[in-house]
Amino acid sequence: MPLAKLLGLATEELALRTGSTVGALLNSTFGNAVELILGFIALKEGLIRVVQASILGSMLSNILLVLGFCFFLGGIYYPEQSFNVTAAQTSSSLLALTTLALLIPAAFSATSASGDERIAGILNLSHATAICLLIIYVLFLFFQLKTHNHLYEEEPDDEEQPQTTLSFAILLLVMIAALVSLHAEFLVGSIEGIVERWGINETFVGIILLPIVGNAAEHVSSVTFALKDKMNLCIGIAVASSLQIGLLVTPLLVIAGWIIGQPMTLFFENFETVVLFSSVLIVNYLIADGKSNWLEGAMLLVAYTIIAIAFLFHPTSEPDIHS
Repeated sequence: MPLAKLLGLATEELALRTGSTVGALLNSTFGNAVELILGFIALKEGLIRVVQASILGSMLSNILLVLGFCFFLGGIYYPEQSFNVTAAQTSSSLLALTTLALLIPAAFSATSASGDERIAGILNLSHATAICLLIIYVLFLFFQLKTHNHLYEEEPDDEEQPQTTLSFAILLLVMIAALVSLHAEFLVGSIEGIVERWGINETFVGIILLPIVGNAAEHVSSVTFALKDKMNLCIGIAVASSLQIGLLVTPLLVIAGWIIGQPMTLFFENFETVVLFSSVLIVNYLIADGKSNWLEGAMLLVAYTIIAIAFLFHPTSEPDIHS
């Protein structure tokens, strides 16, 4: 949490100097660097189920838990908060595309006969889809930073002035990311002990517990900006972080699995894909008007609580592409 607070400080300093768009992007990137490192370590050890659970959990945590707290706590201080609806809808549409990328392999599996041909088909589909997602992410960055950057910028606040130099803020971001990354391997190693000691399933740990810890930086930063009524920056961190997980981190992990010989695919459990689809649908409805209030935040938090309870009791197992 102290590192998350420092990351939020560094992000705000960068946002004051470079604009809220770049600030939010850097916050998401350095925050998700932890997820990427965790994923690589777990993938190398063959923990594909943990990798998939961490991916799904990070996306759910950002669009429901983080965004829910932003809307709820920001709504307590301000009766109604506004943000750029075009930018928010673009991001949520890309989230829907990410959901499609997970639904298609599940549908492919359900309508294919079992056997080696089906297994190879799911792997090839995942590899090709991963490349497509990386391409659309690069195009989104060009859209966000170049052609339509005006949609993502907060109005400058003349009262706020940078307190540090640009070089110090960048150095702080790099150092924090490095410190958090040092703990990544210990975090992965602790999963087995938690599962045995608490008697809870591995999927619940990966989808609910790990993202809350791993996304602490986004949590603190987003809520801080919501309390300052900087909702474009707030949504830029929360939703864009989920986008980065879906369009960058996930494809990179699929391709990494392809390279090192681990069968990492986009074929998730049916239950998980339905949960993600429903969550993205709810978020789409709530941000459609470009305004937020505390009740909408409460709705997102309740949705996340229901999902957490469901994963706690759901007897999940590893999706078996061989069956």
